Amino acid sequence: MNSQDKKPGFLSRRNFFKLIGGTGVAGAAAITAGCSKAPAGGTGWLPQQYHTASHWPVQVKGRVPIDISNPSIARDDRKCILCGQCIEVCKNTQTVFGYYDLPLKNDIICTHCGQCAMWCPTAAITERDDVNKVVKALDDKNTFVVVQTAPATRIALGEEFGLSLGSNVEGRQVAALKKLGFDAVFDTGFTADLTIMEEASELIKRLKEKTTLPQFTSCCPGWVKFCEYYYPDFIPHLSTAKSPQQMLGTLTKTYYAEIKGINPNNIISVAIMPCTAKKFEAQRPEMATNRNLRDVDIVLTTREIARLIKMRGLDITTLEEAQYDNLLGESSGAGMIFAATGGVTEAAVRTAHYLATNEPPPEPLLSFTAVRGLKGVKEASIEIPGLGHLNVAVCHGLKNARIILDKLRSGEASWDFIEVMACDGGCIGGGGQPRTALPPSDKVRTSRIAGIYNIDKKDRTRLSYENEEIQLVYKNFLVRPLSDIAEELLHTHYSDRSEHLITKKNYSLNEGDSNS
Repeated sequence: MNSQDKKPGFLSRRNFFKLIGGTGVAGAAAITAGCSKAPAGGTGWLPQQYHTASHWPVQVKGRVPIDISNPSIARDDRKCILCGQCIEVCKNTQTVFGYYDLPLKNDIICTHCGQCAMWCPTAAITERDDVNKVVKALDDKNTFVVVQTAPATRIALGEEFGLSLGSNVEGRQVAALKKLGFDAVFDTGFTADLTIMEEASELIKRLKEKTTLPQFTSCCPGWVKFCEYYYPDFIPHLSTAKSPQQMLGTLTKTYYAEIKGINPNNIISVAIMPCTAKKFEAQRPEMATNRNLRDVDIVLTTREIARLIKMRGLDITTLEEAQYDNLLGESSGAGMIFAATGGVTEAAVRTAHYLATNEPPPEPLLSFTAVRGLKGVKEASIEIPGLGHLNVAVCHGLKNARIILDKLRSGEASWDFIEVMACDGGCIGGGGQPRTALPPSDKVRTSRIAGIYNIDKKDRTRLSYENEEIQLVYKNFLVRPLSDIAEELLHTHYSDRSEHLITKKNYSLNEGDSNS
């Protein structure tokens, strides 16, 4: 350590560069260019009260860099107090910040998970606000505006209106959306079931052909981008199935538009998600049909739809429950548990058992406790007749993903199916959920997870393949899982992004912080 670093109250130039966060690649390059007479960090980088380095308090910890064009999150520099909480979660929980070397190349490294927004004490970091885009679409009489709601939103939205943790406001959420003027309201749980049909079929195929195992889930866009950045060698292991959000967007502008006689060019597809990374996912170039239509046009977080509902003078606690619209509105309990860590695995195993045996899964698979709960890394093995032992692993939080991926690379462990969720607790702890506790707490996560599993337990249909609307979409449109049209519309590919950064090869993980 340089002797100057040890002086009380001294912020060295080297540490200054470590602590400061930029708003773009140009800004990041500026910090490596040497001293300047300009305000410290450049115009617009720092809170207005810190005009020069000499005004910085000793306790300043810095902040993560956020690109000004980031589609998922944004920062208001006037609110930032440089407390370092965003660094804490990005570096120590998500293992994104600090796991690459400078200089940056052509990308500000971000997985768009939004956990920095959940940890920021002043709400300087928030989701990128797209409410006005939705308002404009709703006010346009020439457009047909559809909306879908993710499972995790229905057990968290109520918190924004004073309801208890884990309250299920599904029917009242639907009612609010219809009062806002949406022309059709669909359930993302429907395409969670569809995702399971495609993903479980893909798993059965890989197991029978003994190729490209393990298979990773691909419904979490934060995890997918993390894989593209840091572990591109595992991209072939990602399921090619699109996420439920994107599948529903695709079917809205194909299957639904055809049945209803609506020009797909006139459809605006909106998604209500617990996740900030879904905003990024919707903009990916891969997420468009062959008609060059975006699968999903606008994504709002749970917090954003709460703001819009309040802007229009509505209170969901006073609304009578309404039902989702048909064709894309039915879901099973298996689709609902997508919201919780372990839920995708549990749903997939239920259907994989049926696809392999043509028999319903045994009762223990309807309560697959080995993959439930908030333990950071969970493992289980089940016997499926005709396939043998299926070894699964589940993790949530990207630090735990590193633990699993590093074990796979070293040959220390072997699994057949691996579920990864970027956020602690899964989607219920997404970066767009209500900021009910700061930082997010296990009490909140546990209550929301309990709410989700309660929906599954009470659902008359708990298996994806028993969803009648799923049966109908295959009969009338998709033919069967992994058919040519299903592959065209419901599957995609991912990109190697490792050229955007210089990955640190040597690092150590403090597994004591991982809940593993």
